[in-house]
Amino acid sequence: IPASAHTEGTYARARSYDEEGKSIPKIGVYAVAGVGRARAEYSAFEAEAKGPNASAGAEVSGIRAGAMARAEIASASAKAGPVGLKVGLGFDTGLSAGVDGVEAKVLGTGFSIGKKTSVSVLGNEACFEYVL
Repeated sequence: IPASAHTEGTYARARSYDEEGKSIPKIGVYAVAGVGRARAEYSAFEAEAKGPNASAGAEVSGIRAGAMARAEIASASAKAGPVGLKVGLGFDTGLSAGVDGVEAKVLGTGFSIGKKTSVSVLGNEACFEYVL
């Protein structure tokens, strides 16, 4: 697998979707904006650094429903295979639940249990993702 890296200065994106013709229909909306982002990947390794950013999204499907608002002052994250670690200051708030697990966060502190299992405190996170 070749290595890849990219950076962004100021960025903003928004998207809505309605995929009712799919085997698992879903509908949702998402918006993100930020200043400064760098990401690198190689094989099973990933690293990312972000400056100030905010996002909000909501999705409903036949197997999952949720909404989350995210705001970060800054963060740096690394992942090696299924294990990940993020350090920074973030204030994610929201809830999602479905057949693949649940996630709940208030002001950057919370947990997820399921395909991704994690613990977060004020935007700092340790996680393990089950890969099938």
